[in-house]
Amino acid sequence: MTKILALIPLFLISTFGIIFMPGQPDADSAPIPICHTILPETDGMKQFALDPAFQALHLTPLPLDYEGIGKKITFTAPDGKDASGYFIKAKKKSDKWLFVYQEWWGLNDYIRRQSDTFYKDLGEDVNVLALDMYDGQSTDNPQEAGKLMSGTSETRLTSIVQGGYAYAGTKAQVASVGWCFGGGWSLRSALLGGKNNVGSVMYYGMPTQDTEWLQTLNSDVLGLFATEQRISKEVIAQFDANMKKAGKTLTYKIFPGVHGFANPSNPKFDEAGAKEAYGMALSYLKKRLKV
Repeated sequence: MTKILALIPLFLISTFGIIFMPGQPDADSAPIPICHTILPETDGMKQFALDPAFQALHLTPLPLDYEGIGKKITFTAPDGKDASGYFIKAKKKSDKWLFVYQEWWGLNDYIRRQSDTFYKDLGEDVNVLALDMYDGQSTDNPQEAGKLMSGTSETRLTSIVQGGYAYAGTKAQVASVGWCFGGGWSLRSALLGGKNNVGSVMYYGMPTQDTEWLQTLNSDVLGLFATEQRISKEVIAQFDANMKKAGKTLTYKIFPGVHGFANPSNPKFDEAGAKEAYGMALSYLKKRLKV
């Protein structure tokens, strides 16, 4: 009987994609009860990861050696494994949080630098946490990045996000932002966050089209998209329609730049487009986090 009971959680995860949240690692907070069905992998950007044409859209980042003002932290995810991230703590005690989601390269110095930029521009009273979705792996090679993204486990990625919310605590007001792979996960983070989510900015990430899941959103969404074939105008229009059907609000703009035009690591980013998009993102985040 003991063996059968021990196997039940594994059966539920493998069959239904259900994740149960364990105890809260933050001593000041109680557990966050999170239960969610994991979407099919084809709903995200993994479907493009090994496509040479998609890989060609991602230029090798220019070298960057950035120390940063934050620090690496570790926390326990609900799958029982440790997860990590780059954390900049608010100057004063605050329940306001920004979760930052990496490009497909991994949590590199560009993401750390961008996290610091958001921290400073939000007034330094918001906790900023860049979650390490690749568990310590990163690369500057497009083919390797494709393999890293393709090799991720949806169950593990979900667990990392849930661990981040548990670390932030039950009173946390969490907004999220991400690019490319991280753009899609900014939206998923908002969905997984339930009542703790207050906003999501997704830079050219593949949106979920699951209307039932979108109905659970506790916020609106800001989409900053590019002109491209995969996350196309038609895909974005369908997302907008599904958000309306779910009773939610999507504000978006399709920029004339190609995929990755505003990536902090893109050596040929569109400076004007990136500046405008960042202004929209920052204004949105300030309003949702009330800073």
